[in-house]
Amino acid sequence: MSILIVEGGRRLSGRIAVEGNKNSALPLIAACLLTDEECVLTNVPRIRDVEVMAEILRGLGARVDGLGTATLRITCERIVTERPDPELVGKLRGSVLLLSPLLARRGAARLAPPGGDFPARRTISTHLQALVALGAIALDEPGHALEAPGGLTGASIYLDEASVTGTETAVLAAVAAKGRSEIRHAAMEPHVVELCRFLRAMGAGIEGEGTPTIRVDGVERLRGAGHRLNGDYIEAGSWGVVAAITGGEIEVTGARTNDLEVIAAPLVKMGLRCRYDDDTLRVEPSKLTAARRITTSLWPGFPSDMVSLVTVLATQAEGRTLVHDWLYELRLFALEQLSAMRADLFLCDSHRMIVTGQTPLRGRHLDTRDLRSGMALIAAALTAEGESSIAPVETVERGYASLLERLQMLGAQVERVAE
Repeated sequence: MSILIVEGGRRLSGRIAVEGNKNSALPLIAACLLTDEECVLTNVPRIRDVEVMAEILRGLGARVDGLGTATLRITCERIVTERPDPELVGKLRGSVLLLSPLLARRGAARLAPPGGDFPARRTISTHLQALVALGAIALDEPGHALEAPGGLTGASIYLDEASVTGTETAVLAAVAAKGRSEIRHAAMEPHVVELCRFLRAMGAGIEGEGTPTIRVDGVERLRGAGHRLNGDYIEAGSWGVVAAITGGEIEVTGARTNDLEVIAAPLVKMGLRCRYDDDTLRVEPSKLTAARRITTSLWPGFPSDMVSLVTVLATQAEGRTLVHDWLYELRLFALEQLSAMRADLFLCDSHRMIVTGQTPLRGRHLDTRDLRSGMALIAAALTAEGESSIAPVETVERGYASLLERLQMLGAQVERVAE
């Protein structure tokens, strides 16, 4: 593991181009398992989560070329096992997306408990509900084991929550099922839409993506296809906050304007001078004021993946802000460390925090307990007085490519050292 050493108090400015959406890359890679023909994905983010997912596919018998570049060529001509490497699965929550393709190709799937952020608190009950509705049989084995010896069958499914990966799991299974499926209370996030469009290019019959009801006509055989990933709007927003919290200015390109609107809305509410047009986010030095209340929501509401960064930004805004992440527990707990940096925080419960600013922060050692709060803590360190250390930096690199190099390019005084 590595430590990121940050000397705070520097104004960060410059220009950055984001890569493909991390939350699209993993389901698209999983979808490649549904065909024995070659699939080509471009604008793939060069991040650790993609590396782990690619290695899992290789262990299943797939050929993956181009790892470490923005173009992946994936051919799953033969799938030799229904049991992905448990050690790799334990590093990646997105590995749950392999259940559907394995049921389709092997008639069975045996998955160790997926890892990632907060694995003990994030269940996959919605995913399993959808697969059982489509004809899979749950087995009494360790982890998550299912069989569908006669194949999957189309069904009418109402998801008990609008889970993103739950919706993706249902869609991945439905395209390989016999007959028509209707998935209601479906997630509407851009990465769900992107998966559906990729599957349509592979020959699947899908309609309704981007709405709460998705209809899928299963097909007997899917073909290979190519797809260019849309830019990562969460990454774009992250760099916007990094510049804003240091009083800098930045131009972030590569994410779609419509996606950026969701990110920018609460930032504008905090007085941040920013524009989003022509697939570009521009942030200028601003006097920040409290937003009173920021609440996460399902798409097209403010995404939970940005709540940690906005909470840190609120420490530098004049006044009091209530941050409410009703989607996930524990995400805000990681930010309690800001209190030791002199931030004025009151944690109401596992979903709500009151932040009073503007408070000068001071450097200290910080623990990256999850991907998004890790990036938020780096943002706090960049505006703090003195030196901070953040570890392990690998947690943040799961979702942010070339992290050290990009920070340095923007003017940050940072270095990476071995723990």
